[in-house]
Amino acid sequence: MELMEFLTVLILVFALFMLLAGIFTAYFGSGKSRLIGVALLVIGLVVGIVWILMGFDDVDMIDVDLSTVIWDAFLNILAGVLGALAAIGVFLVAIMKS
Repeated sequence: MELMEFLTVLILVFALFMLLAGIFTAYFGSGKSRLIGVALLVIGLVVGIVWILMGFDDVDMIDVDLSTVIWDAFLNILAGVLGALAAIGVFLVAIMKS
């Protein structure tokens, strides 16, 4: 079960960042870059939609509760970012005081 949760987070984050990279590249690029951006956007959409559709109860190819996995992943990422920011803050205060 943990492997499927790991794969779900991995694939959905991959799809999300492909979408974001595609939007960014298609908007700011020109010529071939714009076409590559559209391709990245389409790949991100297809991968994300296919993985989510495979997780529905009708298909049941992925035995994972998507809402729980996504919420847990969000909380873990948030906790990691807050911990890193706190450590950087302490580091900067220590460096500036010395």
